[in-house]
Amino acid sequence: MSSGKKVVALGGGHGLAATLTALRSFTSNITAIVTVADNGGSSGRLRQEFPILPPGDLRMALAALCSDDEWGRSWAEIMQYRFTSEGELNGHAVGNLLLAALWDRDEDTVAGLDRVGALLKVIGRVLPMAAQPLDIEATFENAIGTQIVRGQAEVATTKGRLKSLRIIPENPTARPEALDAIAEAEWITMGPGSWFSSVIPHLLVPAQRQAIISSKAKKILLLNLDTADKSAGEYAGYSPLEHLRILSTYAPDLRFDCIVIDSSDAGQSELREYLSTTGSELVVADLRSEDDHLHHDAQKLGRLFAHIGAEILVG
Repeated sequence: MSSGKKVVALGGGHGLAATLTALRSFTSNITAIVTVADNGGSSGRLRQEFPILPPGDLRMALAALCSDDEWGRSWAEIMQYRFTSEGELNGHAVGNLLLAALWDRDEDTVAGLDRVGALLKVIGRVLPMAAQPLDIEATFENAIGTQIVRGQAEVATTKGRLKSLRIIPENPTARPEALDAIAEAEWITMGPGSWFSSVIPHLLVPAQRQAIISSKAKKILLLNLDTADKSAGEYAGYSPLEHLRILSTYAPDLRFDCIVIDSSDAGQSELREYLSTTGSELVVADLRSEDDHLHHDAQKLGRLFAHIGAEILVG
């Protein structure tokens, strides 16, 4: 495989991991920029004990980009392995502990990620979206009135209509490596993933938001999958167009060249009509996993990126 286009992928969690797995079939010039606000599970417990970035989403991105050979695959499995015990190690992922150890030893955050990347022989690079751990705070309107919640896990699971979204601190320092990657990118992808806790936060870091807007890269937004199960995630009740409008609230000057939606999702005609006034291309494709209807299929995403590169964003 040739090195291919320089691509920056923005997101976090399982959505970003699926995007990275798909992109690696299309290019090896990948930089993943990952949210650093996780406060749940193993990452949350490590944040309480050490003054470090939450490692979980960064670990998942590293595992998604590991080399496709016995060495890379075996180390990726080890990184993802979680302890099962009656003690304090229960639920901790090995990769989280490895990153925490490197950072606790006073190794620079990015240097530690690069060291683990070299161990896994990753395709590309994994970077944090900020130089310090963040918290997410949101205001919702719901059955109990106005509700303010803080924490990525809490924001991702609170039901209601979003009124506002913030990160704390409000003006965190962006990593220069991430800003350089955005400036040099030929493509930038955002999503899929938890809109309020993994996608939009990338636009709440002022220096990174401006870098994305100013970049000459082709920009691709991957919308989440619609689902009839309204208890399945944070997006219950929002249409694809509302997803886009919520994002635009936090970066009104950001324009996407392609907006990607699954072929089974409702709201395509409404979205197409809206995009006809913006110059964005609506790309409709079958992207849903047959094994897990709530998640994107990485192989289908890979074919989609090849199609976009060959037929839509040519040059």
